[in-house]
Amino acid sequence: MSDRDGHPTGRTPRGDPHRAPSPAETLEAIGTGDDETTTCRELAAFVLRTPADAAAVDLTVEGRTERVAAAGAVGLLRAPAPVPVGRAAVRAVDEGHPLRSWTLRPGASPVHGLSVALTRHGTSYGTLLAVRTGSAFTDREAAALHFAARVAAVHVRHARRLAATERVALDLQRALVAGPGRPHPNLLIAGRYLPVGPSALVGGDWFEAVRLHFGRTLLVVGDVMGHGLDAAVDMNAYRSTLREVASTELAPHRVLRQLDALVAEDAARRPATCLLARVDPARGTALFACAGHLPPAVFAADGTGRLLDVPVGPPLGTGLGGYESAAHPLTAEETLVLYTDGLVERRGEDIEDSLARLTALRLPVGASAAEAVDALVAGLDARHAEDDVAVLTARIRSRPAHP
Repeated sequence: MSDRDGHPTGRTPRGDPHRAPSPAETLEAIGTGDDETTTCRELAAFVLRTPADAAAVDLTVEGRTERVAAAGAVGLLRAPAPVPVGRAAVRAVDEGHPLRSWTLRPGASPVHGLSVALTRHGTSYGTLLAVRTGSAFTDREAAALHFAARVAAVHVRHARRLAATERVALDLQRALVAGPGRPHPNLLIAGRYLPVGPSALVGGDWFEAVRLHFGRTLLVVGDVMGHGLDAAVDMNAYRSTLREVASTELAPHRVLRQLDALVAEDAARRPATCLLARVDPARGTALFACAGHLPPAVFAADGTGRLLDVPVGPPLGTGLGGYESAAHPLTAEETLVLYTDGLVERRGEDIEDSLARLTALRLPVGASAAEAVDALVAGLDARHAEDDVAVLTARIRSRPAHP
């Protein structure tokens, strides 16, 4: 027990004072997730299972030291102007990984401290500090703390490497979807990409616009299966290959056939779904082809929406082919919407219900392509979706009426 300042008023519960936690207990208690802050909190809490009154973990972040976790009688950790009794002792419990121990007198009774660096492969990520009143830490207790710090260091290193990989994947993804190719001036488009969460592994959602001859534009939205850097890299490869195939001016279903055949030759390439829409503003039509993707939607001038019937072929990368095209009229008053499943799908919900929620939306009358994206994201709460979201909207530019 302790008073308001964190100083023990009686015996602090420490479990068996003659038994330090075993390595198996340490491995089970520390590093249950991939977040370094959680690991540090687990380490601080674990230290209290040794005969310690308080513990703290300081991490080095971009050259600054920050206290990210503390547990126990934290008042002992912030004692004002402590006066050391003697010099700090360096205890080489494990060769090459020394600990430092000392005795302080912040008040009437001495406080014994022990610190060990969170080190892995020569890099120090921070420091573990354990303090207690009464007797100094024994070698066995110091060894247990040292092992706990090393386990935590492994997980902190892993968390930072994983975070760095996520940042690379997210930067790549955002760079690729931030600016789709420029459509013809007769078509207005807007797109949005939303990762599933601030620290989640990025996926392979993407969209694209490819200029074709005779004022036509090919709109594309796709979803590579999986998450992480590999999915983002495969997404880039799909996008690059599609641009090359689309430049041949083939019909959308033939573009999918070519793309499927090329991808199937690479066994390491992940499968992907894809939806193509070749928009011809001059004729007021759109020609669609689908590879395992959800259907496009069209919202009328009054804001009401409907799904378009498009033949669905197998995902890309199977080598099965079997794609077909379907044409639908598209007027300048209508908004075409292509999207990935993260926009509509919700866990435990039938896909028909998910799609019905999309078409039940009412877009603002006269909304631009960009305003339509905003309305879709807000109306379907896409910022809290359970998967990555990519959405692309398009409107044919109205021609000015001649007197």
